[in-house]
Amino acid sequence: MSFRLYDVPEAEASHFVGFAGNRINRHAEKRSDDVVTVALADANTRMLLITQGHVLVAQGDDIGNALFSIEDAAAFLPNPNRTIYLGMQDETPVLATFSDTDLAALPETIKAIEYRPVYTQGLIPEDQLGAMAQAVSLLTWHENHRFCGRCGTETVMRDGGYRRTCPNCDAQHFPRTDPVAIMMVVRGDKCLLARGAHFGPGMYSCLAGFIEPGETIENAVRRETLEETNLPIGRVVYHASQPWPFPYSLMIGCHAEALCDDYTLDEAELEAGRWFTRDEVALMLDRTHPEGLMTPPPGAIAAHLIRSWVESGA
Repeated sequence: MSFRLYDVPEAEASHFVGFAGNRINRHAEKRSDDVVTVALADANTRMLLITQGHVLVAQGDDIGNALFSIEDAAAFLPNPNRTIYLGMQDETPVLATFSDTDLAALPETIKAIEYRPVYTQGLIPEDQLGAMAQAVSLLTWHENHRFCGRCGTETVMRDGGYRRTCPNCDAQHFPRTDPVAIMMVVRGDKCLLARGAHFGPGMYSCLAGFIEPGETIENAVRRETLEETNLPIGRVVYHASQPWPFPYSLMIGCHAEALCDDYTLDEAELEAGRWFTRDEVALMLDRTHPEGLMTPPPGAIAAHLIRSWVESGA
């Protein structure tokens, strides 16, 4: 059985964020150690090719395609020792691998595109964006966790890439996901947005920060907001989540109610920030703000948090 995008309830906010359109059935309880070998022998298998911070994309008339046939993928030197099993999509096995191909030698019909432009510009279908997020997160985890944290021995990939086993001490290591709280701070008919020094010109977004061990989502929202703005937070309400493969995070979006107006920005974290009215934020969403201010790209969970607040007061 394959999952389809329309199996997701239409009212579920997480359905509409970038990277959320993954239709792959991961077969979490049925993966075996030889699942990659079996898939490589299947002519119907499709493969995502990742190389040097880029994904390879076959150019099409309207939109690109990042899922290569096994035959076509062979031309780009997929690395069999760094190939993982993503699952089944439409009854077809899907793999992902690091490619050792020379980017300068790619044919004109194939482009190597950095992850963020692929996402922000919508250069491949939504379901492939979700598969790319899964692949990039998992492959990056393997690259960063090749050695056992207990004894230092190089570990071995198992379960098609969803586990690494230490041959020396038998320790089992599993892929990690780093939870990040991202919060839309509001008070009455205004919201607090801020920008970091690395943001694009004029862009303002929600506050965000990693959730620490032993911390609830709600307390992380309150702590991070207090640390970055000195604003106390009362109610916290979950809105939606978004996989974020940079490198393997899960963005957990919330609305947070500020208990006062006065704030003090942590200048070590934030370059600027202020209260915005609902009408002003609507202009930022539509890219018509007179000062050229804007919100993050539409697929970002921050944009969804911001838009949901604007539309709730319409």
